[in-house]
Amino acid sequence: MPGTRRLLGLAGPPGAGKSTVAATLAQRWVARGGVAAVVSMDGFHLSGAELARRGLADVKGAPETFDAAGFVALLRRLRAPGPPEFAAPGFDRARERTVPAAVAVPAAADLVVVEGNYLLADGAYAPVRGLLDRCWYLDLPDAVRVPRLVERHVAHGRTRAAAEEWVRRSDEANARLVAATRARADAVWDVLAERLRPP
Repeated sequence: MPGTRRLLGLAGPPGAGKSTVAATLAQRWVARGGVAAVVSMDGFHLSGAELARRGLADVKGAPETFDAAGFVALLRRLRAPGPPEFAAPGFDRARERTVPAAVAVPAAADLVVVEGNYLLADGAYAPVRGLLDRCWYLDLPDAVRVPRLVERHVAHGRTRAAAEEWVRRSDEANARLVAATRARADAVWDVLAERLRPP
C-alpha cells in the first residue's frame, strides 16, 4: 500500500552477486514509480584495527567480524513508522573499509533492499529475519561463483595465489555457514535465470 515501507532481504554466500541483484531490483522498483534504497551488511564490517585487536584479521567476513548489534539497530530504525531521511554506512571494497553515512535512505523510500551473508543466521543475527518482510536466498552455481570471487580479490590487489588461498580457506568456510541457512528463506533467486523458485 502507498506509504508502506517494505524491507526485502537478499542473503547468499560470498560472490553470489548480492550487491548487483540488489541494485537491479532497486532500479526496477524506481522504474515502476517507487522510491528505493539499498543497504548492505558490509557497512557493518569491524575495522581492520578492531579485527587485529580481537585476533580475527585472518577470518574477515566470518559472522563474528561484523557489528551484528549495529546492523540490527539499523533495521529497527528502518522499520520505525515515518522514519526521517538518514544515511547508512557503506563499504569501500577497494580499500576494504567501511564508510560512515555513505548510503542515503530517503524518508520516502518505500522499498529498502537489504543484502548480506547472514540475514538468515541465528545467534546475534536472529532478530534480522523478523525485521525483513521477505528474504530471498541467492543461488549461483559454485562453478561460476568461486572463480568470480577469486577475480574480485585479484581486482582489489591480491595476487592470484593469495586470492585463491583466501577463497578456499575463508570465503568458502563462510559460504558453507550461509548455505546452511537457505531453508529459512521465503524463496530462492536463481541468479543466472533471474527468477524465483521455492527454497
